[in-house]
Amino acid sequence: MRKLTYYVAATIDGFIASEDGSVDFFPVGGDHGPAIIAQYPETLPTKVREALCVDKPSTTFDTVVMGRKTHDFGVRTGTSSPYSHLRQFVVSTTLPEAPASDVELISTDPLARVRELKREKGLGIWLCGGGELAQTLLPEIDQVFLKLYPIVLGHGRPLFGSGSRLPEATRFRVQTSRVFEDGVAFIKYSRVR
Repeated sequence: MRKLTYYVAATIDGFIASEDGSVDFFPVGGDHGPAIIAQYPETLPTKVREALCVDKPSTTFDTVVMGRKTHDFGVRTGTSSPYSHLRQFVVSTTLPEAPASDVELISTDPLARVRELKREKGLGIWLCGGGELAQTLLPEIDQVFLKLYPIVLGHGRPLFGSGSRLPEATRFRVQTSRVFEDGVAFIKYSRVR
């Protein structure tokens, strides 16, 4: 069965974006950047892959699931199909139709749809964001891979949304960790089942 991995950048106080959705406080570059390109080239937006001449095949993920707010960030940067090198899904109850011909819309029951996707053959499924969707999909999240930045933001969009709709704690254990010279830490957690 395929795994659903929440692969996301976060501050040390648990925010993935500012309240308005911007992520410009996350520094670009540093010595963690080449590690992303080497390990997870498929997580770079298609335009970035083209600009950096990254043509490495997908080795971890072949599917990306994102919430509407995460997708809107791509739209603001000029694309309605940010990861055209992957099979793309946008979860939204407000979009009237799929935003691009190569993007599938999930308008009802994202948990059931992700369960279906996990039963298909293929590489892993990347949960790109956002926090509210991560909270909804938490019962199916197998791994959390944090790119943890040494920043305290104080407020913004939380890693797993605001409030809790889950009846009990969900436990994970650290699988791997790596701290870079620029202070960014990669921490990969696996769900304890």
